[in-house]
Amino acid sequence: MNQLRKTLSFMTAAVFLTGISSVAIAQDTGKTDPAKPDAAQADAAKADPNKVLATINGTKITQKDVDQISTDLDPQFARLPDDQRRLAALAAIIDIKSLSAKAETEKLDQTPEFKARMEFLKDRALHNDYFKQQVVDKITDADVRARYDKEMAAMPAQNEVRARHILVKTKEEAEAIIKQLDGGASFEDVAKEKSTDGSAAQGGDLGYFGPGQMVPEFDKAANALEIGKYTKEPVQTQFGFHVIKLEDKRPQQPPAFDQVKDQVKSILIRERYMELVKKDRADLKIEYTDPETEKAIKAATEAQQ
Repeated sequence: MNQLRKTLSFMTAAVFLTGISSVAIAQDTGKTDPAKPDAAQADAAKADPNKVLATINGTKITQKDVDQISTDLDPQFARLPDDQRRLAALAAIIDIKSLSAKAETEKLDQTPEFKARMEFLKDRALHNDYFKQQVVDKITDADVRARYDKEMAAMPAQNEVRARHILVKTKEEAEAIIKQLDGGASFEDVAKEKSTDGSAAQGGDLGYFGPGQMVPEFDKAANALEIGKYTKEPVQTQFGFHVIKLEDKRPQQPPAFDQVKDQVKSILIRERYMELVKKDRADLKIEYTDPETEKAIKAATEAQQ
């Protein structure tokens, strides 16, 4: 069933995206459509959500209807410019209504399966609207900033280091490189010449990295060095053998607010959603007829909290 839905979704998108491609081509080649409104009319149309775009069996389809429905259609529609998206969505609505009308004449809307599905779709839509109203819309920029500041204050102080390395395949090659460095060779020059890592062109420079960003063996060896020193023994990892030089060590810089604000907001949304569900579940009368199912559901619920 899921594969069938995917196929139908793809077919719908393919038909309408192909159908409106001529509009995009005309725009790109500078061709004009005599039926196309000028820029002022187009702007006015966009500003009027109640503009009727079509009637289907006497039912008016407004621009607002098309905009709302297009969000539930194939994700490919969202990548189109607004005017093309509306054309594609309107075409989809027309085809959907044509088959829907035929289905009603065959009383497909009266089957128990259809009624059950419609009941679920109604519940899901109400759930989503209530969630948006009670959780998403109530989270302010100040809430997100406050949570970010709280997380940063609770973050334990850690160092990050800047290191270079030379990566080779064998221990013998790494030992020979260490002898070169002991003899006064430039670490950067040797890295450019002999390292097999992508950082070779930068003299083996890996930039700054914090705990856990490198494989454990590399991380441990780099953090054990003094600034300006290199490892006197090859360091073996899953990638080969490394000679590592520590360039700098400093307190780890926290991520900037703008870099993580979306993730922080997602955390707040999830937490507040779980609080809302936990509170409102108490108003439901739930009876499990299968003990194993009840046990699994309770375990899963506790794990989320």
